[in-house]
Amino acid sequence: MEIDGAVTSLAALAQPARLRIFRYLVRVGDEGVCAGDLAEEFDLPKPTLSFHLKELAHSGLVDFRREGRSIIYQLRVEGMRDLMTFLSDDCCQARPELCLQPESSNDGCEGEN
Repeated sequence: MEIDGAVTSLAALAQPARLRIFRYLVRVGDEGVCAGDLAEEFDLPKPTLSFHLKELAHSGLVDFRREGRSIIYQLRVEGMRDLMTFLSDDCCQARPELCLQPESSNDGCEGEN
């Protein structure tokens, strides 16, 4: 992924509704979900949802397919992977601890969430 593609993807995710939709589609996986169900899930008017889905599709993060009269939206795994790779390419150069989630430590706050 080149920097322009990364900027487009990040810009698409830099909006709360689109970021929520994207994260939801990550959880849903390959099955995808129809636009009507997304509109209901996020309580968005269909024109607003359509605008957000168009932006996510344009960014390469979401794909869609027609099934009968429905349009099914799903995560474009390659787009997400390309963005994640772009963001982390230089992260581990001689410092792998930067890319790893630290292990849980007991800081004396057991039972707190």
